Amino acid sequence: MTGPQNPEKDPQEWTTGEEPMTGPQLSYLQTLAREAGEELPEDLTKAQASQLIDRLQEKTGRGADT
Repeated sequence: MTGPQNPEKDPQEWTTGEEPMTGPQLSYLQTLAREAGEELPEDLTKAQASQLIDRLQEKTGRGADT
């Protein structure tokens, strides 16, 4: 039995991607930026925040499949 595919959509294609980042995104980004030793840009959109989360997860090793 096969379920419907749910491929990840590119943040640039999100309908709400231009809205301000969410509270949970901001909180997680603050943690990631602190661990990565980077400054967190202000006024990110949801799409920009998602892309930054992905980049900082790679840099810090968080979110990696184990």
